[in-house]
Amino acid sequence: MSINTEKPQVPASDSKSGPWPSRFLWLAVLIVILAVVYYFYQSAGRNLAGTGKPETPPVSIAAITSRKGDMPIYLNGLGTVTALKTVTVHSRVDGELMQVAFKEGQMVRQGDLLVEIDPRPYKAQLEQAEGQLLRDQALLKNAYIDLDRYQTLLEQDSIAAQQTATQVALVKQYQGTVEMDKGLVDSAKLQVIYAHITAPITGRIGLRLVDQGNIVHATDTNGLLVITQTQPITVIFTLPEDTVPQVIKRWRSQGSIGVEAYDRAGSRKLANGKVSAIDNQIDTTTGTLKLKAQFDNEDGVLFANQFVNIKMHLDTLHDVTLTANAAIQRGAKGTYVMVVKEDDTIAIRPVKIGAEDGETVAVLDGLAAGEKLVIDGADKLREGSKVKIVKQDDMPIKPANGAHNGEPGTQKPSHS
Repeated sequence: MSINTEKPQVPASDSKSGPWPSRFLWLAVLIVILAVVYYFYQSAGRNLAGTGKPETPPVSIAAITSRKGDMPIYLNGLGTVTALKTVTVHSRVDGELMQVAFKEGQMVRQGDLLVEIDPRPYKAQLEQAEGQLLRDQALLKNAYIDLDRYQTLLEQDSIAAQQTATQVALVKQYQGTVEMDKGLVDSAKLQVIYAHITAPITGRIGLRLVDQGNIVHATDTNGLLVITQTQPITVIFTLPEDTVPQVIKRWRSQGSIGVEAYDRAGSRKLANGKVSAIDNQIDTTTGTLKLKAQFDNEDGVLFANQFVNIKMHLDTLHDVTLTANAAIQRGAKGTYVMVVKEDDTIAIRPVKIGAEDGETVAVLDGLAAGEKLVIDGADKLREGSKVKIVKQDDMPIKPANGAHNGEPGTQKPSHS
């Protein structure tokens, strides 16, 4: 068997033109693939651009500008209004109540007529005492005349000395009787005066306890009426025993501590006064110290036994940074503020706060005057957030002497 080793003959035309169509075919396929990849890449980019999150717009906030100023420090206490004097008016004589000369709730001055008890029995006793006095005075005068005659006769040795001595004793007896009669007259006059009852103090009358026409007695326990002195008036209030050292220090250094009385809700100021006395011991059952403050109460707004909230001006922090209470945020790490920087972004800064007075708070550390702080919209912010201030306020200016005319707030005396 023979093997043919000869190579087949390729036509000349095929050997010259065969490779080029293949190359063009592969080149076309490559171009198509690149075009498809480019198309999908562009499509994916457009899709990503269409579904991506847009840039977050600035958050609208309200801000306030901190400032330097004085912050009054107050201690809060609960108090009860107590009349400076309370008098229950009783009758000192027995008799029918003839006249009631006052109106319930009326202000009276010391010496004004209040009620009149039937004075006729006491006037009759006075007339009787005065008549007895006149009789005894006549007897005394006659005894003096006899004594003068006896003494003249005794000098002439015309009468016994014993008779003269007896006359002297009789004169002294009549003198004693006249003095007793004068006492009876004074007592009868006093009973007549007692029948006209006048106001012992200046104050406000309460509801009357006995009506006209009743028989009253000096032994009656209820009395006729009650008068309370309300101008001036006092308030007894308590403070926690932890504040005692600060209060005593202020009391010894200045001797006068201003207080303000507010209504039960603590929203309306009623009067201004001063501390007049401090108790000498702490109540162990409540852990509080009692103090007494006195108020002029010229407008009569304070009533006895009225419940009031007391704010005592203990001290004043001078030249401290002040801001609104709404600007103070509280978190796990303590208090902080959100400061609006010049590029309208947020910086979270920890601060140390001091005394609070209503809507104002003193910042002791971490804040300077003139900085803008977020007071509304803070729940949407974090460090570096972009903001837009839509409302900006400035801290109100308070009197430098610490006068307080707003609503009471929670004070922190520990920072004094």
